[in-house]
Amino acid sequence: MKVGILGTGDVGRALGNGFIKYGHEALMGSRSATNEKAVAWATAAGPKARVGTFADAAAFGDVILLATLWTGTKSAIDLAGGAKAFARKVVMDATNPLDFSQGMPPRLALGHTDSAGEQVQRWLPGAKVVKVYNIVGNVHMVDPQFPGGPPDMFICGNDDGAKTTVSEICRQFGWPTIDLGGIEGSRWLEPLCILWVTYGMRNNNWNHAFKLLRK
Repeated sequence: MKVGILGTGDVGRALGNGFIKYGHEALMGSRSATNEKAVAWATAAGPKARVGTFADAAAFGDVILLATLWTGTKSAIDLAGGAKAFARKVVMDATNPLDFSQGMPPRLALGHTDSAGEQVQRWLPGAKVVKVYNIVGNVHMVDPQFPGGPPDMFICGNDDGAKTTVSEICRQFGWPTIDLGGIEGSRWLEPLCILWVTYGMRNNNWNHAFKLLRK
């Protein structure tokens, strides 16, 4: 599988390493094809990793990972070529609409009646957006190791085929998935990020994740 990554931060690099580890090809895009973080990542990741612009990443990937700060997401999409560049592609949306204007913990810039996932789907009406990987820290995104067994990855999106593709990627990375339905489920997943951050701050420990217990 070819994966285009928009964003050079911790999330993009962590998941990029996962794609490479499990045999996929990945191109990390940014505003500049010579971005230092992207170049360093590709050099360390090996021959299946490469770098380019946002537009290069969108053109390269059968699957696109959005791993940008929320404040830069629309700009990255526009620089990648807008809705046309993402048409018919699976888009893994790992963004959270975080507002740090009043300090920590952050608040949601969108919430409860709208969400970043829904906004991304509106920006990319021809794409198959799946909200995923927004509820855990980057250290545990690939091959999570917890005493209680693997945590669960909650996902949502409007296209069942896209969710099957994303679920298979999550499975490769060590995560069982739970499908919450349409992309409007992002209204509940994005607040889970705030819960994850709040618990981490109170305990000064970021090694936690969510698991749904069933009987």
